[in-house]
Amino acid sequence: MAEICTAKLTAEEFFEWRSRPENQNQRWELENGEVVEMPSPGEMHGVLCFLIARILGNYLFTQGNGYLCTNDTGLLVSRQPDTVRGPDVMLFLSGKPLSAMNRGYSEGIPELVVEIVSPSDRMGRLHTRIKQYHQRGVKLVWVVFPEERTVNVYRPDEFPKDLEEADELTGNGVLPDFRCRVADLFALPGQTQQAPNP
Repeated sequence: MAEICTAKLTAEEFFEWRSRPENQNQRWELENGEVVEMPSPGEMHGVLCFLIARILGNYLFTQGNGYLCTNDTGLLVSRQPDTVRGPDVMLFLSGKPLSAMNRGYSEGIPELVVEIVSPSDRMGRLHTRIKQYHQRGVKLVWVVFPEERTVNVYRPDEFPKDLEEADELTGNGVLPDFRCRVADLFALPGQTQQAPNP
């Protein structure tokens, strides 16, 4: 049975602790050196991760460079005390060989972070995460609201943009030539999302 660690940990110590067999089937983050248990997401959350990763993966293969991280891959966002977040999807435009990928948490700076809102999420905590991503150097954050089928787009030092299904997501000067309809993020194979009439 997993037990939450009460000691302050570094990212490296957290990775070792998280890798123990008794802790592997739980979701954890490190916040200012303290271990925080995260609720497991539901089916819709997982499907939306798949759909968004597919769209972004196709984009990267078209561009011929870059990679994605999914499934709450740890991203080191600050040191002393250390904070490790688990974004739903991260996109990196600069490529590197698979053999060069970090075995621990990512210390790179993704161009894009995607967070899918779960029923347990609170806006205050989401805004803290977004601020941490921007402070780390992330230039673009999408927050996806499954129930409303909307996306909020966050850029540093700009007001967020609220996009509905009929709107178009672009690379916002960060992802060259990227565009898709918000509705496409919610379209399963064989199903076409009809954007609502204005």
